[in-house]
Amino acid sequence: MKKQVVSVVLTAAMAAGLLAGCGSSTSTSTSSKSSSNSSASSASTSSAADTSSASSAAASSSSAEAVASTSGAAGGVGDVSGTYALVPKSAGNPFNEREASGFQDALKALGCSDDQIIVSYPDNATADAQITVIQSLISQGVSSIAVAANDASALDAALKQASDAGIKVCTLDSDVDADYRSVFCNQAGVKEIAQALMDAVYDISGGSGEYAILSATSQATNQNAWIAAMKEIAESDDKYADLKLDEIAYGDDEAQKSTDQTQALLTKYPDLKVICSPTTVGIAAAAKVLQDQKSSVKLTGLGLPSEMKEYIGDDDSHSCPYMFLWNPIDLGALAAYASVALVNGSMTGAVGDTFSAGDLNDGNPYEITANADGASEVILGQPFKFDPSNIEEWAEVY
Repeated sequence: MKKQVVSVVLTAAMAAGLLAGCGSSTSTSTSSKSSSNSSASSASTSSAADTSSASSAAASSSSAEAVASTSGAAGGVGDVSGTYALVPKSAGNPFNEREASGFQDALKALGCSDDQIIVSYPDNATADAQITVIQSLISQGVSSIAVAANDASALDAALKQASDAGIKVCTLDSDVDADYRSVFCNQAGVKEIAQALMDAVYDISGGSGEYAILSATSQATNQNAWIAAMKEIAESDDKYADLKLDEIAYGDDEAQKSTDQTQALLTKYPDLKVICSPTTVGIAAAAKVLQDQKSSVKLTGLGLPSEMKEYIGDDDSHSCPYMFLWNPIDLGALAAYASVALVNGSMTGAVGDTFSAGDLNDGNPYEITANADGASEVILGQPFKFDPSNIEEWAEVY
């Protein structure tokens, strides 16, 4: 894992050099909030500070060569002309901001200029707000749109309008109907995530008792898919027969609402043992409530290491024994590489297509596969477990 951390640090150092050379900030849609890289930059700075001076010097001195190597060797990436847009779920969400930094940095590493990259945050975490952003991007004549959907179907008409205008569409993090995008950049397989979360609930509860789920919005396609798969696993295997799901609560990926929902769960279910929150905003809010109240209820789910470091521990003073996630920076980068491949025609997004994604996937091409519904997707990798043995290390990365 040390190798993975150093790899992220080197990538961050490379990106910092590129950003310094470009000067101006990345373009943003005039109808939406501007992007922010402060969180990712801070994490990269902390990581670099804790890396040995020799490693830091090596990263600095080889930055130019690394960029040249990535641009040229990304082999199959090919032509990067065009304008590439990203529409995250919402502004102010650290996970989304790190996705955006990965998207931007990957495109810059391929040689894109600032005016080729647009990160357009919706005004709030709703489909309507994303539709407004998408329509603005259509009027700007962008080449591609990568969107983390706030609703599985509400974006259909806007995305069809984009496709009809010749704009390539892909999704990341949260999908839409396959008829309205070329490919879904999936952080990890639905079943793999659900299995990891269900097994964590089983383990932390001791195999029996009550648990609750604290989700994002009720329309979030990724959340709903994971939760549905968790319920299917629990219902189809006698191993989980002694576990009872009390409620699925929705914090709408808002810190205060997630806090309120956590407190409500504690009040409504006095025998509650575990809360599972498959959203970075929700798990951070729930962790603080449980730890501040010295609650015996424990927590697991999907969280950012930098936000969850103080809550991860296997003793009574910590609310979360362990959790899972993937690297949102890498997920944003994957969407950037997919966008470029779609625009230059090196792949269509059909099942069986392959495309290069720089150093991701150990430098090997990604292959488009079919999900459970037969729709095309590309999977970033397996969910990764964060526990007391590695949380300090990873908290300095993102």
